Amino acid sequence: MVVLAASIISKSGKALVSRQFVDMSRIRIEGYLAAFPKLVGTGKQHTYVETENVRYVYQPIESLFLLLVTNKQSNILEDLDTLRLLSRLVPEYSYSLDEEGIGKSAFEILFAFDEVISLGHKENVTVAQVKQYCEMESHEEKLHKLVLQSKINETKEAMIRKASEIDKSKIEKNRGEKGGFMSLQSMGSGTGFGSETSISSSGGGFGSGSGPVFEVESFSSKSKGKTQKTNQFLESLKAEGEVIVEDVRPSIGHSKAAAPPPSDPVTLTVEEKLNVTLKQDGGIGNFDLQGSLSLQILNQDDGFIQVQIETSGNPGILFKTHPNINKELFSGENILGLKDPNRPFPTGQAGDGISLLKWRMQSADESLVPLSINCWPSVSGNETYVNLEYEASSVFDLQNVVISIPLPALREAPRVQQLDGEWSYQAEAFSLISNAQWINGIRFPAVDTSELFPISVGFTSTSTFSNLKVANILPVRGGNPPKFSQRTSLSTENYQVV
Repeated sequence: MVVLAASIISKSGKALVSRQFVDMSRIRIEGYLAAFPKLVGTGKQHTYVETENVRYVYQPIESLFLLLVTNKQSNILEDLDTLRLLSRLVPEYSYSLDEEGIGKSAFEILFAFDEVISLGHKENVTVAQVKQYCEMESHEEKLHKLVLQSKINETKEAMIRKASEIDKSKIEKNRGEKGGFMSLQSMGSGTGFGSETSISSSGGGFGSGSGPVFEVESFSSKSKGKTQKTNQFLESLKAEGEVIVEDVRPSIGHSKAAAPPPSDPVTLTVEEKLNVTLKQDGGIGNFDLQGSLSLQILNQDDGFIQVQIETSGNPGILFKTHPNINKELFSGENILGLKDPNRPFPTGQAGDGISLLKWRMQSADESLVPLSINCWPSVSGNETYVNLEYEASSVFDLQNVVISIPLPALREAPRVQQLDGEWSYQAEAFSLISNAQWINGIRFPAVDTSELFPISVGFTSTSTFSNLKVANILPVRGGNPPKFSQRTSLSTENYQVV
């Protein structure tokens, strides 16, 4: 048996994925694939077709063809066995069996083909073994990812600690402390971008108004009674005689509070997690949205229900129900109910309850991104100068926006000439955390600008991509439906500019 090539093609003969296992020119394989649709008869069902030189062994997969091109001397039974194995592998790596889905997972599919066929001959492997072989990672790669994630986690923890300190400082000031910082009205103006748009100081969302333009150097360095607020890094600089400028402005950022325990008999939670990788030169490297609908029931008597939902109808979102959910009922009427209506939904589950529905959306469309970042670092003389701005989509009401720029170890805190919003600097994490709408003129000693990436972004929103809403609760046994409530959230899981 010799398999010349394994391919996935469209009904018109367009090659989406093709792996050759013998020396073969591109023109030759493209000729074979282009000729195949003309050889397949209509109204007949076959698994193979032959020409003078090769044999095609094929299987339709939705609107595509999975195709093996073999020589005529190969064992057709072994070819069919190989084809069946490949047909089981393709759905494992492609979320949707169409041209877009195959194109996005092309390399994963090719790697799986290589594990099944070697030099034209089938290997004695199973689907589980192929997945295990393809998922193996190098130790160096895994270590690099762990170090990178550790830095991100440290930055987020430092941001939370600093926000807590600033909140405490604000409370103390409201109790009667008058001194310690200059009023915003007395601050001088800087140069750079204007201040037409600002973060609202009344909450974590977007607002409008005239934001202050100031230089950090204009803060008084003679604040009273605040030495306990400074960190160890700044204390060491003071001990050496340095004049340290402290930022004691109240922060508008708030860490996400834990959801209160459910009080209604039935609580449904819609949660979406966003993973996005933006390129610093423009464009999008990755967009992956994953969502879930969870059900929490307090009393078992309220478990005999069905949940009717409404969605935005976005064709890019693919839904998948729990194995115990009646898929036909959901597909036809958008109703989530158990296959056995005589059984109730379980009660007393931890967290948000049991997951009824999951969905996923992947895209290369940059217009879908809720928050775009523009960062221009440059080195001039012995200083690095950074301009940063972001633009939020009007579709989402973003809250708790935090932008974190990793910085190398610095002797002095960076100087911020102009900004619209709030900022803080964490010396122990060597990062600048900002929830400003734009920052103009971050200055610090000259460094390699590549060290300023990846920039991490965090935010939350009550708007979601799926726009999933619970329309009604349907009691299976009749009577009045139990009272229910819905919680909805969109948050970032890994949102970076690289």
